[in-house]
Amino acid sequence: MTTLIPREPYSPEELNKLYPKELKLQLVQVFLRHGERTPVSSRFENVGLIPYWPYCNVARRMVQMAAGNEELSSWNGFQWRRKMETFGDRDQSIVTVGAGGDVEGICQHGELTDKGRETTYQLGQRLRHLYVDQLGFMPKIKSDTEDMYLRATTIPRALESLQQAFWGMYPPNARTQDLQPPVIVARSVSEETLFPNESNCRRFRQLARLFADRAAKKWNHTEKMDYINSIYSKWMPENSPRVAVDSHPRLSGIQDTINATDAHGPATRLPSEFYNKTAREYMEDIAVDEWFTGYNESREYRKLGIGALMGDVVDRMVTTAVDGGWRSGTAASGSSAENGKAIKFAMSGCHDTTLAAIISSIGGSDYKWPPFTSSVAVELFSRAEPNPNTHASLTPTPKQGGGGLFSFFPRSSPPSTPSKTHLPPSPTARTPLASLSDPARESLQKHYVRIRYNDQPIRIPGCAAKAQNHLPGDETFCTLEAFKEVVDKFTPDSWKNECVQNLGEGMYGKDDKENSVSGY
Repeated sequence: MTTLIPREPYSPEELNKLYPKELKLQLVQVFLRHGERTPVSSRFENVGLIPYWPYCNVARRMVQMAAGNEELSSWNGFQWRRKMETFGDRDQSIVTVGAGGDVEGICQHGELTDKGRETTYQLGQRLRHLYVDQLGFMPKIKSDTEDMYLRATTIPRALESLQQAFWGMYPPNARTQDLQPPVIVARSVSEETLFPNESNCRRFRQLARLFADRAAKKWNHTEKMDYINSIYSKWMPENSPRVAVDSHPRLSGIQDTINATDAHGPATRLPSEFYNKTAREYMEDIAVDEWFTGYNESREYRKLGIGALMGDVVDRMVTTAVDGGWRSGTAASGSSAENGKAIKFAMSGCHDTTLAAIISSIGGSDYKWPPFTSSVAVELFSRAEPNPNTHASLTPTPKQGGGGLFSFFPRSSPPSTPSKTHLPPSPTARTPLASLSDPARESLQKHYVRIRYNDQPIRIPGCAAKAQNHLPGDETFCTLEAFKEVVDKFTPDSWKNECVQNLGEGMYGKDDKENSVSGY
């Protein structure tokens, strides 16, 4: 639940089974939870847990981009150091001090720590080992990133984790010197679908609160909660002495702080009682029920929480299968997207709620709360004959690689020529399965989708139930047609419009029973 302990790389025998020779990998979409971070708010100061953690040493020498001349037409690296200040006992400004008297390297609440940067970099290394070294799917040396799609939420820890993972996958010695700055796609938070967006989807916020209230009624007076209280209640504030789903702090907040302390050093450890194994297992069971049961039980919850993102995931695969490649105008860094390369590898920096929503919305089971640096890989395969030109650009002649944290941003490079043409949306985008042409559906039947969560393939009930919906002999390979049929059921027609519908209604819509995950 806290720091992910990744499995060893796949053995040759495992690799042959996971990537059968009769299938060709065409598109990979990776969603990664950010790395280890500090708690999002201060808790348990009464136990001696300091509010400011000394694990952000990257802040001792930060580099960002600043305008390089009066015309603001070029950019230079701006190096700076960060210190923090807070209130004194008379509200005067004082320097923030961490454990051991540190005044630099202090983290803000919810900030990616040095360890979080390390583990997301290591995730990038593992992705490189699999998709570059073992499978040869991506090139060893990168001269451009036109075949990649990078996206992150605007929350800094997600963006920085994505950067670290990219850096681990393509370190300086795997990039040519003339590599242009990679594009990282972002959205306005009001339109963000890379996490369940309670703040900007009113109906989803209502549903989340209804399921949380139900969890409180279900769990607050149970033997499991009594056991949790036997461990933690003495540390609770006087005005909220009992731990509960809806206590202050909430049970999920207590869990968050324990997980964050467990992932870091002795300077921010809680008393040993906090790490009681049984209590933590009970907390996790209850928190998973509170936050994620809605994806199993309510079609509307799935639609508004993760349906828009899953619709994008499917659109990209359908476009790859039907149109011969997915190209994104936002991901193109220089040349016209219309003439650019098809995207082969997408990577998105997101959150635990994103990963859990993806897994539970398609009927995945037997998972716990996603640990830091967890990942979901959505892989698309085809039975098509390989194109002899596919790997023509896998080994460009490397020039001298750069170095340093931001070496993939050239010190001085000519501005890229803006694209004069805009790639129109694929005609297959958001087209329901029943409305696709017969040739398109036949193509979908010849393509397979497999989802791996932390390197473990996920069984999707809607695909495993019927032999024609999966690869013979392996239920984890779902035909793209069957996978689209599953996701179509909870892809919203208009996320923005549906976010303001059914306001004030109950937890379930009229078609939730026949469209529950168990009914796939």
